[in-house]
Amino acid sequence: MVPRLVAYVGTYGVSPDARGGGIFSFHVASGGAALTALGHAAEPKDAGYLLHAPETNTLYAVDERKTDGRGPVDKPAAVHALAIDRETGKLSWLNARIAPGPRPTFLDHHPEKRFLVSANHGDFQHVEKVVQAEDGSWSVEYVYDDSTAILFALEDDGRISGITGLQVLSGRGTDPNSSPQNGGHAQSNPHAHCAVIDPSGNYVLVCDKGTDRILVLDLSPGLNIVSEFKFPPETGARHLAFDKTGRMAFATLEFASELASLRFDPATGELELVERVSTVTAGYRGTNEPAEVRVHPGGGLVYVNNRGEDSLAWFRIEPDGHLTRQGAVTLSPSVHPGLAARSFTFASDGSFLLVADRPADLVRSYSVNPDTGALTWLTQTSVPDPAFIALVELDD
Repeated sequence: MVPRLVAYVGTYGVSPDARGGGIFSFHVASGGAALTALGHAAEPKDAGYLLHAPETNTLYAVDERKTDGRGPVDKPAAVHALAIDRETGKLSWLNARIAPGPRPTFLDHHPEKRFLVSANHGDFQHVEKVVQAEDGSWSVEYVYDDSTAILFALEDDGRISGITGLQVLSGRGTDPNSSPQNGGHAQSNPHAHCAVIDPSGNYVLVCDKGTDRILVLDLSPGLNIVSEFKFPPETGARHLAFDKTGRMAFATLEFASELASLRFDPATGELELVERVSTVTAGYRGTNEPAEVRVHPGGGLVYVNNRGEDSLAWFRIEPDGHLTRQGAVTLSPSVHPGLAARSFTFASDGSFLLVADRPADLVRSYSVNPDTGALTWLTQTSVPDPAFIALVELDD
């Protein structure tokens, strides 16, 4: 059987100025050099993150929104399951489950344990409450959204059964801080931005950019905190990716504009810092906030996209875990850190990658040099407000 490759592109369509919405699909051929439109699924409307589960041929998608608490007049923040037709690649909606905590923003799954995990970022807005102290004086306190890591059970056909575990994050970072996000209040409360299952299948690592921590949870209905790694203030751990051994992890530090290299002990769940390096060129002086991080499928290289410098950069992973920046390609100018090239993904053999270049309304394809990691532009196609890309192989 010859695999056919389909790119599913999640897009944003809820905000008043959004141009997209739903999931667009494309046939990928000629080693990433040809992208042909296949179809469009209208829901979920804010499909900011996608995950393919090959064992059931199910595509999971977040609906990255904040639930209207007075009705609701629109659909709630949720995680959706969609079946993939093996012949056509067409998506058919299976079911959805509410994801408590605004802005579900990341998904991972364990095929044998039949678990799906999500990270729910929470929002930046606050509610002002009037309070009276014991001495009779009046003041205000500010209440913020909860940020959560959620464990869902999965049915044999890929449907989402229900919530079996939930961890509500606590604490805050430096508030206000130097980030342009939300007027400097990007760390007023926790913000879980990823929930990654480690290769051993025993832990979930949650990067909380609101408190500068990586939490390590046990992958069980309890979702108990096993350990945590604390970065210095105003670093903002965002996304994390493991190498093939499962003993090295790499995390983007959003507010510090850095990439961290860490050793991971799969026996204890403990993390140890190797080093932190800048994600931008030495001469760059503007604001920058890195987003996605991915290790090349062949190993030895790790890639990061920068919002501000507006680049996709790659680093060589040295044998001791240290990092050396090798090069970068330029992406479209970002409007602000939230409206920038947001994510990218590799083909399974690492021969090419696709980038969701949101400001330009484009998906860009680049070939990857297997020796140096260098990227060479192949082609591009128009997609409104692209947020995330999942590559799925279908059997003929």
